[in-house]
Amino acid sequence: MPLCFGLPCVAIPLRFNSSHALSQPGAILRKGREILLQGFNWESHKHNWWRNLEQKVPDLAKSGFTSVWLPPATHSFSPEGYLPQNLNDLNSSYGSEHLLKQLLQKMKQYKVRAMADIVINHRVGTSKGHNGMYNRYDGIPLSWDERAVTSCTGGLGSKSTGDNFNGVPNIDHSQHFVRNDLIKWMQWLRSVGFQDFRFDFARGYSPKYVKEYIEGAKPLFSVGEYWDSCNYHGHELDYNQDSHRQRIINWIDGTGQLSATFDFTTKGILQVMHSPCAMQEAVKGQFWRLRDAQGKPPGVMGWWPSRAVTFLDNHDTGSTQAHWPFPRNNVMEGYAYILTHPGIPAVFYDHFYDWGNSTHDKIVKLIDIRKSQDIHSRSSIQILEAQPNLYSAMIGEKLCMKIGDGSWCPSGREWTLATSGHQYAVWQK
Repeated sequence: MPLCFGLPCVAIPLRFNSSHALSQPGAILRKGREILLQGFNWESHKHNWWRNLEQKVPDLAKSGFTSVWLPPATHSFSPEGYLPQNLNDLNSSYGSEHLLKQLLQKMKQYKVRAMADIVINHRVGTSKGHNGMYNRYDGIPLSWDERAVTSCTGGLGSKSTGDNFNGVPNIDHSQHFVRNDLIKWMQWLRSVGFQDFRFDFARGYSPKYVKEYIEGAKPLFSVGEYWDSCNYHGHELDYNQDSHRQRIINWIDGTGQLSATFDFTTKGILQVMHSPCAMQEAVKGQFWRLRDAQGKPPGVMGWWPSRAVTFLDNHDTGSTQAHWPFPRNNVMEGYAYILTHPGIPAVFYDHFYDWGNSTHDKIVKLIDIRKSQDIHSRSSIQILEAQPNLYSAMIGEKLCMKIGDGSWCPSGREWTLATSGHQYAVWQK
């Protein structure tokens, strides 16, 4: 097993008086009771999005979500927001600055935190510079020259400290003036009303810069998108994904343990058990994958649950892009897993609002059970069965669950069925 530096018991170094409670960075991670919603999909920019979300804020709060990840709120060359240009312009295809601030104010009123999508790996230039490329940012705030662009993507900066995002100038985070400007920009986003950060394409630059940005802007909660391919042997997913989750954990360590990350390892393993596609393994008969060689959950959740944001789909894997969609017929089975387990669960907008009231209410029921049984990111877990067609576990002391078409229920009269559905059931004491 590779060396794992991140341990669930590791404490976050405190940089503030603990009496400041949850208003300070770090406290959210220590508490471990977050439930996130990704509040958009790939088509949301077409639908007056800030106004749409504002109308849903009361339901989001009632449903138990603590933070909602919003799409990129600043001016972008693409309507989805992932080709940013003028970072200080809050008028986007999702709505006007006025409507955004109305949304943020309503979220604050209902005590649901707003998560900003921080897209700072790359930036579309406004004018031509070195080698005739659009690698200057004249005429807009953060008016950088070619030194702000990595040498590997046409600029006069240093070589990238991560992977390249092709087709657009990549920002050189090794430049002090760039980092200084970005910290001030993130501080401004905090003042606008964003409390949490999601770092887009986190493989594109060193995690030590993420650490610096978190320390500078002090978001209450941060999560990085470190999307790395799972380990395969030919077309078959390897049982042992330790090196995959170790790479993700190395990124978390690189942030000074200040950021969580999306648990792509758990996503990949859950997915293969339900997909009819050979590239993503089998429909049934592989629930044994949900227990690793040490008897723990096989994803990042099994090694460092307080930093693992578990999820089934997002705007890239699902929605109309559908790069890696979770099988539709098994979505509730997937939520029965992540909403009862350690880690920090995230629900996708499409599943919650576009799939009808029944799915919405089933997800809310699982959230209610999680809260009532006080399941949190560091809850203990005992995996009871991990057979070809059955997985069952006890989480904490008062919750049991199973997924798969195998028959199982906990022994003892103290257990009562809390909820059930297609190939899943949850019991509580």
